[in-house]
Amino acid sequence: MTDLSATDDAALLALALAWRETGQRVAVATVVSTWGSAPRPAGSLLVCNEAGAFAGSVSGGCVEVAVIESATEVMQDGAPRLLEFGVSDEQALSVGLACGGRIRVWVEALDQVLRPGLLHALLDARQAARAVALFTPLDGGPHRLLDAAGLDLLALTEPELAAAGRSALASDRVQLASGGAQEVMITPHNPPLRLIVVGAVHISESLCTMARAAGYVVSLIDPRTAFLRPERFPGVTLIDEWPQSAFARLRPDKRTAVVLLTHDPKIDDPALLAVLPTPAFYIGALGSTRTHAKRLQRLAEAGVQESGRARIRGPAGLAIGARTPAEIAISVLAEITQELRS
Repeated sequence: MTDLSATDDAALLALALAWRETGQRVAVATVVSTWGSAPRPAGSLLVCNEAGAFAGSVSGGCVEVAVIESATEVMQDGAPRLLEFGVSDEQALSVGLACGGRIRVWVEALDQVLRPGLLHALLDARQAARAVALFTPLDGGPHRLLDAAGLDLLALTEPELAAAGRSALASDRVQLASGGAQEVMITPHNPPLRLIVVGAVHISESLCTMARAAGYVVSLIDPRTAFLRPERFPGVTLIDEWPQSAFARLRPDKRTAVVLLTHDPKIDDPALLAVLPTPAFYIGALGSTRTHAKRLQRLAEAGVQESGRARIRGPAGLAIGARTPAEIAISVLAEITQELRS
């Protein structure tokens, strides 16, 4: 098995293309829908090639063997398959879900159904941070990859399908819709989530590492150059600027979380003034209850309305009794996740 994160769908699709470009046959399996306590959400991917290599996961290990066996058949005959697994199936003893859930999995060959050119276009859109929705008819019909403009055109002829595509992008969740006589799986491919951290402190080291593992693209702002050492923050974009200047370039959007960790009003206050007008989905600032009260008072004096001040999670993080930098980072990322998924 190739060592790839099961949640990194762009990397999995890029791997599938790389295999195909070496002349190998390739299959892609996608979770269509789940019921009960299925371990992987709809949209989860597994890719495999004819040599037996695979990456990703559709069930956390419960049904992978059966899915790979079906993928092998798909690579041989080119006919896609819709698989269903669960404790009520005849296969329950061998591949059933021990947790009691059920899943459906769509398996298709990269050449016969899921065209390489379409995957290239999808990855190009991801690289350009452009949201697109992949429409997959579950009868083996041709796929469609549509951005916002494409959904507007689709709405002229198939309004319900277009509405489902918009819902998929807005919720960041797979949607199922009726496209004529067949069921259509609509998979959203949004730009990656972003985390912007202000303050290169000890908590930042753990938080940046954990956030990257959770799929965030992480940027770290600190005008104190000595704190921004690359060996402390591998894989993180380091920005040696004052926050107001950095935020003007980073432009936080609704897929961005912002956390302030310096405890220094000279840094944190300008950062808050810069980020509060943006649609960032989470804004948190570290500090005690007393520190946060003083922070809110300063912002009020600076003209920030109560509705803006209420957006700030302070002290940042869920109340789990965290003490160490790593535990505090866990509490902050948990609160970010709670806000994202609520």
